[in-house]
Amino acid sequence: MKNSYINTHMGNIAVDNEVIAQYAGSVAVECFGIVGMAAVNVKDGLVKLLKVDSLTRGINVKLNNQKLILDFHVIVAYGVSILAVTDNLIENVKYKVEEFTGLEIEKINIFVDGVRVID
Repeated sequence: MKNSYINTHMGNIAVDNEVIAQYAGSVAVECFGIVGMAAVNVKDGLVKLLKVDSLTRGINVKLNNQKLILDFHVIVAYGVSILAVTDNLIENVKYKVEEFTGLEIEKINIFVDGVRVID
């Protein structure tokens, strides 16, 4: 279990990275054009759309000098601008996760691992 630590004047707060990943994943799937998070099978090179209960497998959270680095593996909707979708994702995640955790986000990396047609 890896934690992100927040130092305050009253003491330290430890937040499990899984909690941050879960919150960031729920924010991400609310964004326009994001179909869901992706899990990549390295052995076969296959990309799988993750269900809502396993969103955190598509997100990696790191802490570097009291700043968060988030990696997202996403599947986008067919026919939308990838640049517009990723800009929207970065803006929403940065704002909401910083408000939620109190930690600054240093970097958000987005890996578009697939495209799906939305019914």
